[in-house]
Amino acid sequence: MSSNTQSTNYTSLFEASLANPETFWAEQAEQIAWFKKPETVLGKDANGLDRWYAGGQLNTCYLAIDYHVQHGRGAQVAMIYDSPVTNTIQKYTFAELQHKVAKCAGALRALGVEKGDRVVIYMPMIPETAFAMLACARLGAVHSVVFGGFAPHELAIRIEDAEPKVVISASCGIEFDRVLPYKPLLDEAIELAAFKPKHCLIYQRSMCHAPMLEGRDVDYEDAVAKADPTECVPVDATHPLYILYTSGTTGKPKGVVRDNGGHAVALKFSMHHVYDAHAGDVFWAASDFGWVVGHSYILYGPLIAGCTTILFEGKPVRTPDAGTFWRVIADHQVKTFFTAPTAFRAIKKEDPEALLKDKYDTSSLQNIFVAGERCDPPTLEWLQKIAQLPITDHWWQTESGWPMVANMMGLEAFPVKAGSATKPVCGYNLKIVGENGQELEANHEGYVCLKLPLPPGFTPTLWNDDARFKSSYLKKFAGYYLSGDGGYVDEDGYVFIMGRVDDVINVAGHRLSTGEMEEFVASHPAVAECAVVGIADELRGQRPVGFVVLKDGIGIDETALESELVGIVRDQIGAVAFFRTAILVKRLPKTRSGKILRKTIRQIADGESYTVPSTIDDPVILEEIAQTLQRRAVGQAFENQRI
Repeated sequence: MSSNTQSTNYTSLFEASLANPETFWAEQAEQIAWFKKPETVLGKDANGLDRWYAGGQLNTCYLAIDYHVQHGRGAQVAMIYDSPVTNTIQKYTFAELQHKVAKCAGALRALGVEKGDRVVIYMPMIPETAFAMLACARLGAVHSVVFGGFAPHELAIRIEDAEPKVVISASCGIEFDRVLPYKPLLDEAIELAAFKPKHCLIYQRSMCHAPMLEGRDVDYEDAVAKADPTECVPVDATHPLYILYTSGTTGKPKGVVRDNGGHAVALKFSMHHVYDAHAGDVFWAASDFGWVVGHSYILYGPLIAGCTTILFEGKPVRTPDAGTFWRVIADHQVKTFFTAPTAFRAIKKEDPEALLKDKYDTSSLQNIFVAGERCDPPTLEWLQKIAQLPITDHWWQTESGWPMVANMMGLEAFPVKAGSATKPVCGYNLKIVGENGQELEANHEGYVCLKLPLPPGFTPTLWNDDARFKSSYLKKFAGYYLSGDGGYVDEDGYVFIMGRVDDVINVAGHRLSTGEMEEFVASHPAVAECAVVGIADELRGQRPVGFVVLKDGIGIDETALESELVGIVRDQIGAVAFFRTAILVKRLPKTRSGKILRKTIRQIADGESYTVPSTIDDPVILEEIAQTLQRRAVGQAFENQRI
């Protein structure tokens, strides 16, 4: 950035970003290396949608790798692969990464992949996944990463929508101590899909060898060994970098598109100003490439910023224990750590006193960021106590690609307010909007919206579906992007995200936040985590039901716990909440990014038909929830079975 903004405080920089977005983002664009500088900072495409940096040309892989090699950072470690499930640690310098990616790009080109072609990547958390993503970017091909292990039906839908020339996969993934073969799932998906990819590039892992289909399947290592290294292909700033599918209300996933130019500018800005991460720092986002966090902050963001990034294949617990995160931080001198609150709740459940943390020297750690779901105050307070560090809850979505609300630690750190993601990030004109489209005053809860234009890095549209993008996000309130979340802004400008709009329940005419109830339920010393869901009630319209997971080693009678939790909610919210039911469960149904599937729980309780979400971590948990509701005779689907 120019010298006049390096020392600017949050308020002045934020206000400048809203007062004149084009000037602000033109300045940020100067921080990346363009092959051809943009002709227009902000314009419209043929369908009337905003597009950033039209006329500019660049290559995201060049920014992430080659740029650093050319500027003397080739010997710096760019990526550390740490896999407790295979007992492996590998380090790659920028120069080594450049060679690996250039060869992988050559292998793809030999299979016919060129600029604009799509490649679906169905892989575990291994270095070859990163090589494949960067290789696509190097060629100007569009990658679409799908979680390895996803059900064949869901993979088939994505193959049909993206129409990839090549699918890159591995023979298997590893879940704790279980080997999960991927190839049979991939084969079934291709059988189901109407569109058939020309080739599958298969990486054979040592613990699982997959049979190959002659004529279609190609061995990854053989193809890469034979390939000629490929240089970076210049692409337009508006050219898509990737497609990432997210859940849609119709059941058909929405293909969120990320362009090259705005994405690179936004990520570099966020690395410096949100995460306070700079060239040479070690940055770790404990997520997965199947989620936007993996794209933005395992791969592209840290590498574009010249950081060392960590690629972790494991879980926060049981690989081998609840101290694994602290071990990785100590081993690799991590400065900035980012994960989901659900990961820390899992650690807290197994190691509530954080005794395992004491085994490791984590003094390198300066900041902890959490996102993916709202960080409940009890988890925040526990984390603050055991880490003695700034804990930053921040809010963003697959659609945004980078944080919308955060404590911008690289700019000006504000005091933390439990339950708040702090303040809007520069470029985001966040408003709370009422049902009739009116902007609401402080402390009034409504729809969390963003006033147009959206900043660079935000999805400009959905893959091959401008109409759905407009109807899903821009139609309800003219001039605003609808986030789908509810919340409010307090008198100090702090933003409180209270959950999806359909998580706000109506109890006898009173609009109540289940997120608020969850805070109070989670405050009980026996509770590890919880979800509060509004289920149908003939008299009141809806009533809240709590689903509670106990901390390890806690023994308490369900009836006694329920009575105590009912008392807490009654004391804190009042009888109007009508919180009468708290049910013990072994675990909560979640997506693989840690979001609790509250809507699906509600549909089960209400006897509604539902689709098992494609992003679910373990579908068996839904059966357990149904059985528990039946046991307690709770919900429209089960109350008539009461004896």
